[in-house]
Amino acid sequence: MTAPKWKRRKAARPAEIVAAALAVFAKRGFAAARTEDIAARAGISKGALYLYFPTKEDLFRAVVREAVVPNIEAFGAQLAVSDLPFPAVLRAMLPRFAETVASTRLGAVAKMVVGESGNFPELARVWYDIVISPAIALISDLIARAQQRGEIRPGDPRTHAFSIMGPMFMSVIWRETFTPIGGSDIDLSAIARQHVETVLAGLVADGGKV
Repeated sequence: MTAPKWKRRKAARPAEIVAAALAVFAKRGFAAARTEDIAARAGISKGALYLYFPTKEDLFRAVVREAVVPNIEAFGAQLAVSDLPFPAVLRAMLPRFAETVASTRLGAVAKMVVGESGNFPELARVWYDIVISPAIALISDLIARAQQRGEIRPGDPRTHAFSIMGPMFMSVIWRETFTPIGGSDIDLSAIARQHVETVLAGLVADGGKV
């Protein structure tokens, strides 16, 4: 027997609200996003929305955990157990990052956090704790392991991680901020591939295979 329709709907409702919030945040930003618009997009009343998420900050936290983190965790799990040489890992990682940004609203959310964190520092805190810090830790660990194997040059792994991801983050912000107002479009995948080769040319240890 299948569950009554209303029960299935109720069980799915938090996910529907999160999807609606993601769409509204990406389009309007955090400050301009209205809970009544999120509720309407999710097909519920504003009062019903508050039963699930009492504040917009709670909604944003749910958006990050349910719409952003799964993409990062899935890829991170693959990298964590990978025994591939570091050049192969990096050649897989950055293009995958570019594909994820291009196919999701990750870039729009990142732009929102950067633009509104001054007035809403909780956004930056959530983004840092749930997304940035774990991602940098993962990349730093991959670099440290590669250094132990003698594949790449010495140096602080965390600093290397920032050097690798910094240009990618800048490309995301460009795509979300300047392209919509007439700035030249950019190909994130092409940037990722070229940046990988530039990084490896300077990072791989002498005698190592690039």
